[in-house]
Amino acid sequence: MEVYQTITEILGPIDSFVWGPVMLVLILGVGLYLSLGLRFLQLRKLGTGFKLLWRGRSPEQGDEKEGEISPFNALMTSLSATIGTGNIAGVATAIFLGGPGALFWMWCTALVGMATKFAEAVCAVKYRETDEEGNHIGGPMYYIKNGLGKKWLWLGTTFAIFGAIAGFGIGNTVQVNSIADALQTQWGIPPLGTGIVVMVIVGLVIIGGIKAIAEVAGKLVPFMGISYLLAGLVVLVLNASEIPAALSMIISSAFTGTAATGGFAGAAVWAAIRFGVARGVFSNEAGLGSAPIAHASAQTHDPVRQGLIAMLGTFIDTILVCSITGLAIITSGAWTLGETGSALTMAAFEQTIPGVGGYIVTIGLAVFAFTTILGWSVYCERCIQFLFGLTAIKVFRVIWLIAIPLGAYASLDLVWLIADILNALMAIPNLIALALLSPVVFKLTRDYFSQASVKHKTTNNSEAKGI
Repeated sequence: MEVYQTITEILGPIDSFVWGPVMLVLILGVGLYLSLGLRFLQLRKLGTGFKLLWRGRSPEQGDEKEGEISPFNALMTSLSATIGTGNIAGVATAIFLGGPGALFWMWCTALVGMATKFAEAVCAVKYRETDEEGNHIGGPMYYIKNGLGKKWLWLGTTFAIFGAIAGFGIGNTVQVNSIADALQTQWGIPPLGTGIVVMVIVGLVIIGGIKAIAEVAGKLVPFMGISYLLAGLVVLVLNASEIPAALSMIISSAFTGTAATGGFAGAAVWAAIRFGVARGVFSNEAGLGSAPIAHASAQTHDPVRQGLIAMLGTFIDTILVCSITGLAIITSGAWTLGETGSALTMAAFEQTIPGVGGYIVTIGLAVFAFTTILGWSVYCERCIQFLFGLTAIKVFRVIWLIAIPLGAYASLDLVWLIADILNALMAIPNLIALALLSPVVFKLTRDYFSQASVKHKTTNNSEAKGI
């Protein structure tokens, strides 16, 4: 216990520094810059994105050999990694540390983060490569290498190193730790038992590579995501009278801070901003550079088309799922109980739907965290492949599986702290690359919609002439 305390005391100031003003300005600044350059495409073309997603369940004619997984499954693989503990435990932690105002800053992060996610996917497809086995591979390390040139290769290598290490925090130990904690709290299941079972199931899936992971994600993520949203909506309907006051509190405390009340210790405005943005990025991963690794494998020849699908990941993750969790916590009044993490979300659901709410959150957390472990195994695998080649993948998978039962026993506070730091270290090289490659993103986007406009006019003229 003393060792954990010492490590926490050392890492605490580091976490505060990497998530200080510079990082928050970098994340929100790059997202806002991309939003302006794209003329807030994430809002104007949201409907187009959903249409393309529906059509993307199967690759378009001629795109079958352009990747390994359908555009739809590319998003589901990305969502499998993003919809995880951040949506249940992460939102609760943000509210516990930053007050209700933290949810407002999560929304702001998501709004500009949609433009960031769009740019990431555009670059991922534009600059992807084909490896020795014929698989399409991409992500920040590749768009840095192929888009910025050899003089920037060190930046791509830096991302790959941080990404390979970060996955063991954000995508592995944090996830299994939350599953173990929730199952022990709800049903008294020992952490070791949880760790071993999760390790075996994950092992059976990842042996099939990204195609197997995408197939599992394509079925599990929509089912569990919709189920959790429906359960959350039940909580909000039952607490409907509290929604106006909750929204007012979220907005006002985002700019004025939150006073101490009940078991809540109070939070300043800076805490709301810091934890809202940090947990928002942890949840939707916009700017981290992880999601484009999945989108690089999509069966598509058009970077912009995949970008429009990719940006939906941030919308679904934060604007929908995180909002449901946050509003459930605030409208139920559970945020004043002094609980944090998944225990706070469970309390909110259980208070509103007694006897059922806790089970819903526990099952949701377990499935979300499980799919996150699968998704992040792909991300880390690609980083390892970039650094050491294909031969290192089998060794990585063994280490990845061993880390799962170990993560079930780790201190939750320490694991979250390490994950936060590694998130920031991943984001820095990726955000720099996106800023430098933004002219390419803007040009590809203009060209795509110009061609679409010409095609639409030609079609209308042909129909008018009866052709």
